[in-house]
Amino acid sequence: MLCMDDDSYEMLIKLNLEKVRLLRLSEIEDARLLAVKPTRTPVEYCWMFSSSLPLWLLEKNPLLDMITYLDADLYFYASLEPIYEEFGHSSIMIIPHGFPENNKWQEKTRGIYNVGMTIFRNDVNGLAALRWWKDRVIEWCFDRYENGKFGDQLYLNDWTTRFNGVHVLKNPGANVASWNIEAFRCSQARLIFYHFHGLKIYRSSNGKIRAYPSTVHDCLIYKPYLQVMEGAYQSISVPQPGWSFGLAKKLDIFRIIKQYIGL
Repeated sequence: MLCMDDDSYEMLIKLNLEKVRLLRLSEIEDARLLAVKPTRTPVEYCWMFSSSLPLWLLEKNPLLDMITYLDADLYFYASLEPIYEEFGHSSIMIIPHGFPENNKWQEKTRGIYNVGMTIFRNDVNGLAALRWWKDRVIEWCFDRYENGKFGDQLYLNDWTTRFNGVHVLKNPGANVASWNIEAFRCSQARLIFYHFHGLKIYRSSNGKIRAYPSTVHDCLIYKPYLQVMEGAYQSISVPQPGWSFGLAKKLDIFRIIKQYIGL
């Protein structure tokens, strides 16, 4: 687990989670990353590690067969086994955004593929893709669309022809999100994981964790996630009461009304 700041690292040390190895940002950073760090916002700099972190892990651990990169805003409702079965003996896995037809236009500025989950095997193909991707985000990785680029994401658009061994995941239950939930509802597929992109978490007047924006899928998808988040914040409050990192400001009354009537 890569901690992007010292506060996160120190808190996770206190929580002493099982089967978790913590990494400080300074362990992963090299001279090339540090050289461009002053030119990037914290969000843009985070995006650069979707390539740098898997590459560092595979190069440091030559016996490691493969590595799966996960965004921090994913929640899993079922086993990942169907994903790995479909991945098979491929070298690289990428996941389409899956925009429905009425939103296909977003592929131009957000990309055909989403970086939420990627897999890289520790072979020639996987390492080549990671090194190329790291080079590109060092050159340009910004939170804006410009000349066919956006953050770290549009670089994946031509990977099926640029690199060998690339598998595009077909399972519709993976990487379901607000931008493709319509297609998932029609597919009758089993939900494997949901991508809570852009979700703002705040404490309600009674101290419970709530989220904005929510959707009509609140009970089936959002409620389990928020219950787990509530438990996480309760665990954190033991070693450090009052911890509020990650929480948005309380919503004003008008946004709360909009939340409950589904606007």
